[in-house]
Amino acid sequence: MNISSIICDYESYTKDICAIRYKVFVGEQKVPEELEIDGLDDQAKHVLAFVDGVPIGTGRILSDGHIGRVAVLKDYRGLGIGKSIMKDLIKWAQNMNLEKVWLSSQWHAHSFYLDLGFVCVGEIYKEAGIDHIKMFKTL
Repeated sequence: MNISSIICDYESYTKDICAIRYKVFVGEQKVPEELEIDGLDDQAKHVLAFVDGVPIGTGRILSDGHIGRVAVLKDYRGLGIGKSIMKDLIKWAQNMNLEKVWLSSQWHAHSFYLDLGFVCVGEIYKEAGIDHIKMFKTL
């Protein structure tokens, strides 16, 4: 199994990015499609992860350090791909001289981000009917 990733813009990989996010967020988690598409993708840098050349994971970062839309297809979870995507996004932020990165984690995934050095801020809240918590990491 050959795992690789690229940092890309949305325009060049729209089909692959959307297919992954649709399967994970809309298909699995039942997030309404209109909430998943927020109009910020063109402003973000994206990471697209591949296994044997097939796109299987993605995430994005905005210029203010906001990380979001991190998703890995179900059959490929537990292989370190999400961690690799996050490391690529954090490295991009460091290269842009950002002081911190932040995200809104689904509560069930917050320990994943804790392991990457993020800390929780504030209270749990609902977004798209799913419990979330804000988290940040100082770079």
